[in-house]
Amino acid sequence: MAVPTEVTILNSIHEVKPDEWGQISGCVDGQTNSSQNPFISHKFLSALEDSAAVGGNSGWYPRPMILRERQNGGLIGAALVYLKAHSMGEYVFDHGWAQACEGLGQDYYPKLQLSVPFSPVPGPRVMVHCKYRNSPEGEQIGMTLAEALIEVAQQNQLSSIHATFVDEYTQRILQAAGFLPRHGIQFHWQNKSYVDFDGFLAELSSRKRKAIRRERQEAAESGIEFVTLSGDQITEQDWDGYDRCYRAISDRKWGTPYLPRGFFTEIGRTMGEQIVLVLAKVGGEVVAGALNLRNQERLFGRNWGSLQEFKFIHFETCYYRAIDYAIAEGLQWVEAGVQGEHKLQRGYLPVKTVSLHWLRDERLRAAVADFLRRESLFIDQQMAEYSSHSPYRQVGE
Repeated sequence: MAVPTEVTILNSIHEVKPDEWGQISGCVDGQTNSSQNPFISHKFLSALEDSAAVGGNSGWYPRPMILRERQNGGLIGAALVYLKAHSMGEYVFDHGWAQACEGLGQDYYPKLQLSVPFSPVPGPRVMVHCKYRNSPEGEQIGMTLAEALIEVAQQNQLSSIHATFVDEYTQRILQAAGFLPRHGIQFHWQNKSYVDFDGFLAELSSRKRKAIRRERQEAAESGIEFVTLSGDQITEQDWDGYDRCYRAISDRKWGTPYLPRGFFTEIGRTMGEQIVLVLAKVGGEVVAGALNLRNQERLFGRNWGSLQEFKFIHFETCYYRAIDYAIAEGLQWVEAGVQGEHKLQRGYLPVKTVSLHWLRDERLRAAVADFLRRESLFIDQQMAEYSSHSPYRQVGE
C-alpha cells in the first residue's frame, strides 16, 4: 500500500474500541452496521470473552490481528484470530490431520484459527475498513494480513492456520496467499416473498406439504406452548430455562457444553434486539428452546436444547417457528447451521460453505491437498443428490 501500515496482534477484543471495530466488521459486501453479521460484532465477541467461554482453560485464546495506518493510527483492517489448543467447537473437522502431523513427529497444537468460536455461521474472517471495500487498496490490506498470519505461524513454528466458514472476500484473499480451500454443506431457507407459512407450503410437493402440516398439528395438540421472544421480552427466568435445556442436550449428545450461563445473560443485555429465542413450555416450565440471532435480512439458527425427547418439538422450535418469524419480519434467509439432512425435507436447501487451510509442513500440506481434492468431489456428489430430492414442486406438478 502507498500508506505505511503496522500489524499488531492483540490479546482481547476489548483492546479495540467498539466503534472502530464496527467500521471493520460492519462494512461487509456493502452492508451497513445495522445489517452486519452479528457473530463478528464487538458485542458478541466481547460476550464470549466476558463470560469466559473463551480464554482461561477453554483452549480458545483471543488473538485478533489488526492493521493500522502508521501515521494516524487509524484501523483499516483486521483478522478474527484465535490461538487454539485443540480442534473442538470449530465444526470443520481436522482430527485426522492432527494425527498425521504427530505421525511426522511434530506438534499440531497450538494452531491459529480464524473463526467465531462455537458458531458455524459463514461470514468475514479477514476484514477491511468501509472506505477501502471493493478497491485495490482493500485487496492489499487483506494480503498484508494474510502474509502477516503466515509469518506469525512460521516464526512461532505453528503447524497450521485455519479459516472456517468464510465469506467471498476472505476466500479470495487467503486462496491468493496459498491457502487450500475445503467445502462443506449447510441448509438454508429462502423467503420468496411469502405472505404466510401456508404460502411457503404451497411451494412444496404434496407429500412434503402434508407431512409438515401433520407435524405442526401434532406439536400444536401436544399441550406444549410455544413462544418467540426478543429484546426486553426475554427475562432471566427464560434464560435459566433455556440454559437447563441447552445443558441437558449437551450432556446427552455432545458432552460438555461450550457456552456458560453468563454468556446468555450478556448477549441478552448487550444485543437483545438481535436475539430471537423460541421456547417450548409445559405448565409454564421451559422444556425446550432454540437460540437464534438476526440482522436485517437473515435469521441465524444457533443452539438447540431440550430436557427430554418430545415428538416433533425439535422441528417446530428450530425450523417452523424460524420460518414463521422470518416471514413476519420480512427476512430473506434462515440459516439452519451444519448437518441434518432432515432439514432438506422441511424446505431448507443445501448451500456450499468454504474454509481455507494453510499447513507449514510441505509433506502434510501435500497429503491434505490430495484429501481435499477427493473430498470436494464427494461434496459435489452430495449437493447433486440433495438437489435431486428437493421438497419443492417441480414444473408441471
